[in-house]
Amino acid sequence: MATTGSHLVDRRAATGLGLFTLRGIAAGKRIIEYTGPIVTAEEVARRRGRYFFEIDERYAVDGSPRTNRARYINHSCRPNAEAFVTGRRVWVWSKEAIEAGAEVTLDYGKAYFDDYIRPKGCQCAGCRPWEGGAAAAKE
Repeated sequence: MATTGSHLVDRRAATGLGLFTLRGIAAGKRIIEYTGPIVTAEEVARRRGRYFFEIDERYAVDGSPRTNRARYINHSCRPNAEAFVTGRRVWVWSKEAIEAGAEVTLDYGKAYFDDYIRPKGCQCAGCRPWEGGAAAAKE
């Protein structure tokens, strides 16, 4: 278990490593920045990695370095956080109050969902029937 800042920790989650909060976060609060080198869309297409965060049609953040703790934020069809692009920076903010000990989640978007998640089946808490969730369709 590795600590990120003073209030975040990455640890095992149902869908892989996840980012969890050690203290409650109010709605509308900045949580973490998604960091890494800025790369072109051509580089993204060539490498086809899973940690690219699109800034615009021409550029993306390559979030693959392990120093980017935001890379551990998992997908959820019912996320508790959302990302905002400001210039060439990507910030993750809470959409709602997040309780201490909860996993921070984002909706990765339709393209990522269709390319990587749908083929294997979504495993987010909202879709896992054994946790009371209903399968969420991304139409």
